[in-house]
Amino acid sequence: MLKIRLKRLGAKKAPTYRVIVINSTTKREGKPIEELGYYNPKTKEMKLNKEHAQAWISKGAQPTDTVKYLIANCNADGSLNYKKAETVKLSKKAQAKKAAEEEAAKKAAEEAEAAKEAEQEKSEEPATEA
Repeated sequence: MLKIRLKRLGAKKAPTYRVIVINSTTKREGKPIEELGYYNPKTKEMKLNKEHAQAWISKGAQPTDTVKYLIANCNADGSLNYKKAETVKLSKKAQAKKAAEEEAAKKAAEEAEAAKEAEQEKSEEPATEA
């Protein structure tokens, strides 16, 4: 069975990978059938021949989960379409302060809504009496 997987290269704690097509029983750094591109996770740099990868998948090669993600998020020119997470981590104090502000804003909105309803009721009362 053929696999499309990553072949690890690079120094200790500085990995780079090649995207390769290889027999599933061959070791990780074994001789590949074809090299499809490379991927550097530290710099998010990638170059992948997407057409060849799709051709191998259509022939029955099974991509690993990571390679499947890389192929799905690959641009037409073979570069990675990386989207950085927009979440901001807050300290416990900052989370408590934010929650208090949201609660105060919610309470103010409710009070404004109640005042608006009371005003509408006042404006409707004289119209019904006349």
